[in-house]
Amino acid sequence: MKNLFGSFLLLILFVFGCKTNPKTISKENDKDLFSLFVEDPNTKPFYSEKKGVFAKNGMVAAAHAEASNAGIEILKMGGNAIDAAVATHFALAVVFPFAGNLGGGGFAVIRTKNGQAHTLDFREKAPLKAHRDMYLDKEGNVIQGLSLQGHLASGVPGSVDGMVEMHKKFGKLSWDKLLEPAIRLAEGGVILTEREALGLNNNLAVFKKVNGENLNYFVKTDGSKWVKGDLLIQKDLAETLKLIQLQKRAGFYEGKTAALLVDEMTKGGGIISHEDLKKYHSAWRKPIVAGYKKYKIITMPPSSSGGVALLQLLRLVEQYPLQKWGWNATNTTQVMIEAERRVYADRAKWLGDTDFIDVPIDKLISQEYLKTRWADFDSTKATDSKNIKGGTLPGYESLETTHYSVVDADGNAVSITTTLNGAYGSKVIVAGGGFLMNNEMDDFSIKSGVPNMFGLLGSKANEIQPEKRMLSSMTPTIVEKDGKLLMVVGTPGGSTIMTSVYQTILNVIEHKMTMQQAVNALKFHHQWLPDRTVFEANAFSDKTLETLRNKGYIMDQQKGTLGRMDCILVYPDGTLEGASDPRADNTSIGF
Repeated sequence: MKNLFGSFLLLILFVFGCKTNPKTISKENDKDLFSLFVEDPNTKPFYSEKKGVFAKNGMVAAAHAEASNAGIEILKMGGNAIDAAVATHFALAVVFPFAGNLGGGGFAVIRTKNGQAHTLDFREKAPLKAHRDMYLDKEGNVIQGLSLQGHLASGVPGSVDGMVEMHKKFGKLSWDKLLEPAIRLAEGGVILTEREALGLNNNLAVFKKVNGENLNYFVKTDGSKWVKGDLLIQKDLAETLKLIQLQKRAGFYEGKTAALLVDEMTKGGGIISHEDLKKYHSAWRKPIVAGYKKYKIITMPPSSSGGVALLQLLRLVEQYPLQKWGWNATNTTQVMIEAERRVYADRAKWLGDTDFIDVPIDKLISQEYLKTRWADFDSTKATDSKNIKGGTLPGYESLETTHYSVVDADGNAVSITTTLNGAYGSKVIVAGGGFLMNNEMDDFSIKSGVPNMFGLLGSKANEIQPEKRMLSSMTPTIVEKDGKLLMVVGTPGGSTIMTSVYQTILNVIEHKMTMQQAVNALKFHHQWLPDRTVFEANAFSDKTLETLRNKGYIMDQQKGTLGRMDCILVYPDGTLEGASDPRADNTSIGF
């Protein structure tokens, strides 16, 4: 299979090698689509020739080397991929406070060694006291920032319950062993990278604004700024992890930790109660399993919109010769943009928590329905997003993040995306508990027609209701070929998650890239509204940009980067290729 990728490797190295002096492209809108990731403004436009990591016995690809190490430690002890995923999750809560979490939620796609697929929804829920208009003033206008920052922005966390449920169903090692690496890192400290130090320094003011000037977390005792190489020790977080180690679910949703969390909410005007914590439970869902050419896609159903969107995106372009046209060529890019435009319109109309609404999943990903969505495509010009609405189905009426992938020697695979939503979530740090809370309430439709922090619109399907899960873009995915495990993929990135996963899968399947090349490859994104395509510097040739702009496409170069992929590819001989994104500190480790 390595030979299969050889010819494209030569091409991609040639393309990247020629881009030593990128031209400055004037922006058609000065505001970046999002600033989810911590970026150094002095960094040159990104491209990379980072190589994949190869191993035979197991692989963990995560946002931080210490988190990947935690997973590998568990695999070496005889644990399976699910055990390693749990250990990686808790380690991320320590070493990657930007998005790793106890106070957040997420989604897991699991494929066991015998090929059975399972999906776990541990997304946060709206508190019992939440209501549709809780972020609106008396005139019905959105109160800016209320769903993003502070105690009222948090949903009821699901991460700890999710990890307990995964281990209960599939775990091999004892629970207490899986918490050991995270506790060791919290007590002994983690050495900060330059990026992590920058993130903590940049958020100090807002941490103090939300938690008070006498902040005891993420600050140095001498008041100086964090620098690369500093040791971040988190004693309170270690104690919280010990309670979870001893009492599993009860160590977070009951007892001391629950009391600290509820006290913190009460102090800051939040509404999460002991009853909310007691009633929270993650949910095993029926996986979305569908074909793309000769490949089987196993992905997440709602309350994530990612799985439906991914299948729609892939199937809308399945009819076209993408490999022949070429990577990011004009024709390839045009049909991908037009697919994204229609899929994000459907997302806004149809998708929400299936415990509350009927989401017509099978119909939305059917070839018949997608054919109607493509009927107005015109290859000579860009479609105007104002003329695109969510599609019509008979009988229905409209109503920051981190990812890690794990594969073990037996072929068990886990793809997990988890989040606090924005960077460091709501910025609320639970006093005495040492963990950050999410700001996931912003992922609801705060008001119909008003975009969230990622510019995504929603409808009644995603309005706030007590105990409802807010809609997500997370897209953890596993790909099979000929009944065998092929890929484990996923990324953070808010509204860009779905398009980044989409492009990465196509890069391997259609453009014959290795896993690392597919991750390294420059990306673009369109989400229906705002009606523009954003792209990483050098993602397109000048000729392609000119052709697309002449067809009416607004092409807008980003200052930052798109995606933070952590993926694994399985070769025919069983070799694993770990591919972690060079755009940040992401690291794959195998053995």
